[in-house]
Amino acid sequence: MLILAIDTSAVASAALVSDDAPESVVASFATEDTRSHAEVLAPGIHTMLSEAGVKGQDVDAIVVGVGPGPFTGLRSGIATARTLAFVWGKPLHGMMSLDAVALEVAESTAAPSEFLVVTDARRKEVYWARYSLNDAQLPRLEDGPHVGFAADLPDLPAFGAGAGLYADALQAHPDFDGEQPDALYLGQFALARLASGHTLLDSTPLYLRESDAQVPGPRKRAL
Repeated sequence: MLILAIDTSAVASAALVSDDAPESVVASFATEDTRSHAEVLAPGIHTMLSEAGVKGQDVDAIVVGVGPGPFTGLRSGIATARTLAFVWGKPLHGMMSLDAVALEVAESTAAPSEFLVVTDARRKEVYWARYSLNDAQLPRLEDGPHVGFAADLPDLPAFGAGAGLYADALQAHPDFDGEQPDALYLGQFALARLASGHTLLDSTPLYLRESDAQVPGPRKRAL
C-alpha cells in the first residue's frame, strides 16, 4: 500500500510511505515555518511526487492530520488532502496529529511506558494527549486530545514542542522539546493501523476551541 500523508497542524509536511519500501519511507518533506502552509504545501507535494516518480493514480490512499491545531494551518492541509482525494478518486483517512509525535517517541530509546505529547496551542496554552505503549511498541491513546494550561497536565514525561515551551511546568524530554507533528510518522502510524485492520478517523478537523474570527451580528439601524 502506498500512502500520501499530509499534516499542517504545526509545520507543513508531507510524505509517501509504503509497506514495500525500506522502513516504509519513499519520500518526505517538511518546513520549519508554522505560518506559510498555503504557500508551500501544494508545491512541496508536487515536487516530492515528481522526484519520487509517483503519480496520483499510483497512490492507494491519502492520510491527513486533523489536529488539534490552529484554524488556518489545519484547514490548508485538510483542504489539500480532500481536493487530491477527490481528483484522484482515492480514499481519505484522518489521523490525530499528536499521534505522529507519539510514534516518534515510541521508536526512540527514550520511550517510557506512559507519556504525554504536547504541542503549542498559543494563548499560553498547549494541545496534549496521554499515551501508553503496548507490547508491539505502538502508541495507544489513553486520554485526549485536550487544550489547556501546561501547569494542569498530568505529571508524566512530556514530549513535543509544547513541552519545551513550558519546561518549568512539565517533565520535558530534552531530545524532543522542539518536536512537531510530521507527516512521515503520521503516515507510518496509519500504515501500521490499516495493516492491522483498524479503522481510522475521517477528515473532520479537531479544532478544540472557537475561532478568533467571528461573524459579525446584524448592525443596528440608526434612528
